[in-house]
Amino acid sequence: MDLGLRGKACIVTGATRGIGLESARMLDAEGAHVLSVARSGDGVFHADVTNPDDAAAIVAACVERFGTVDVLVNNAGTSFVRPLEELSDDDWQSQWELHVMGPMRLMREAAPLMAARGGGRIVNVCSSAGKRPSLTNPAYAVTKAAQLSLSRVFADRYAADAVLVNAVAPGAVSSPLWTGTGGLAEQAAAAQGITPESALAAQAAKIPLGRMASADEVASVIVFLCSQRASTVTGAAWSADGGTVATII
Repeated sequence: MDLGLRGKACIVTGATRGIGLESARMLDAEGAHVLSVARSGDGVFHADVTNPDDAAAIVAACVERFGTVDVLVNNAGTSFVRPLEELSDDDWQSQWELHVMGPMRLMREAAPLMAARGGGRIVNVCSSAGKRPSLTNPAYAVTKAAQLSLSRVFADRYAADAVLVNAVAPGAVSSPLWTGTGGLAEQAAAAQGITPESALAAQAAKIPLGRMASADEVASVIVFLCSQRASTVTGAAWSADGGTVATII
């Protein structure tokens, strides 16, 4: 199936690992031009989406390299294990800057350019925790809920300009965020006094499919929403969580 992405100018944030890395690889395989963005790493444009000045720099870099911006994937994000009573003001603020203000600034820069050219695609990588709050990290859950609402606001504003804005809500993913050194599995294990393997097994047992998703499975949904094939999808929040959130909305 031709997704109509050949030659499209794409931005992917958080592109050095996990879902972001797989999304960038898949877009590249479709023939798109990809500006991979991360705070560090080889072969990427170095920027921090929590820096208010970096959104303009990211969009400008994409325009300079590829002539325009057709696709924006706001993927940068992270979480950690911390109960409600231990979350500091800095924890709440840092999650807000990363999951809400960073994507908002990038959309604010990119969406008008897309509209002026006749359309584009924006996909925000949110979380099942934004649909069903998690006590693993309440600050993450609350800011991901805000990111879902932010996606809908931009979708409503730019639908008439053919800029289609959607969200993808993954559940637990077998990526470095979960399985890497110091990742969520190790943090959960330390908090519960169990092994990381047991923590991963317990997480998988909560998912109706009985397993965590792979990063490429989630990236496949993202890339479809970036494509010409998703030409009537906007304002949606597609779950890619193995059935974790028991709702059809």
